[in-house]
Amino acid sequence: MTKNGARFDVLGIGNAIVDVLAHVDEEFLIRHDLVKGAMRLIDEAQAERLYEALGPTIEQSGGSAANTIAALASFGCDAAFIGKVRDDQLGRVFTHDIRATGAHFDTPPATDGPTTARCLVLVTPDGERTMNTWLGAAQNLSPEDIDEELVKNSAITYLEGYLWDPPAAKEAFVKAAEIARAAGRKVALSLSDSFCVDRHRESFLELIRNSVDILFANEAEIKSLYQVKHFNDAMHAVRRDCPLAVLTRSAAGSVIALPDDVHVIEAHPVKKVVDATGAGDLFAAGFLAGYSRGLELPDAARVGAMAAAEIIQQMGARAVRPFHEVARENGFHHF
Repeated sequence: MTKNGARFDVLGIGNAIVDVLAHVDEEFLIRHDLVKGAMRLIDEAQAERLYEALGPTIEQSGGSAANTIAALASFGCDAAFIGKVRDDQLGRVFTHDIRATGAHFDTPPATDGPTTARCLVLVTPDGERTMNTWLGAAQNLSPEDIDEELVKNSAITYLEGYLWDPPAAKEAFVKAAEIARAAGRKVALSLSDSFCVDRHRESFLELIRNSVDILFANEAEIKSLYQVKHFNDAMHAVRRDCPLAVLTRSAAGSVIALPDDVHVIEAHPVKKVVDATGAGDLFAAGFLAGYSRGLELPDAARVGAMAAAEIIQQMGARAVRPFHEVARENGFHHF
């Protein structure tokens, strides 16, 4: 695939969130009545109380689509992001961090209303992460924040499923997809979370059938979408609904599902899982980086697997080393 005259390889639209990462034990989750491995939405007061209970933390910009865009920039792709922050300290942190990756970001910050979003990411000794998210200003993304020229000038617009919750953000989402399709660009969607799928199954299916060119989902999400117990049933179902589905299965690797073909790709070797935060976001980044460079689909998925493996061996979802270097070390010389 080439950019076909587009300025950007990928434009991500999602929640602009600052991640607050902390190591906790299993007892901490039980004490605070948290479901291990899940993402839950909390209010600002809950966020403050939970933060006070934590030990040392690491703060870094996050958000699912923003993590994908930051990694794409690290691969050397031309990447851009649309997301809403408040004009506060965390908003400035987010803006600085996303721009520092090399990604384009100029969504105007809110001057009133809720504070910049944050996600308290609690990492247990097994590397699993339990996320508690105060969406704050991020959920106030509106259709007015969608830069039409930016969408038209992006080969792929990548949409984060989490944004399907707030009504105005959902409108922004639909507007961006319509602009991209009208301009002959591609639309990619990440399902984000199985709980998110449970809430919006029918409208997600409608979007996928009518507007999505590339779908990203993990095993739990795709089974939830089609309400089936077995992965193969979900995989066959999505082949009828979407031109290209990229399905991740953790240690079992990934599957590329096309209407007339299926590719199974092994997981990349991992020495030790430190923190699973962002594995899916980084898989999507690696896949889209390879796809944008014209790699065959299985090779693009191998780049995705490499990026996911790299990120889960460190704390947080932003790369410590540039991904174009990691890619070359692993034999991918397109970066």
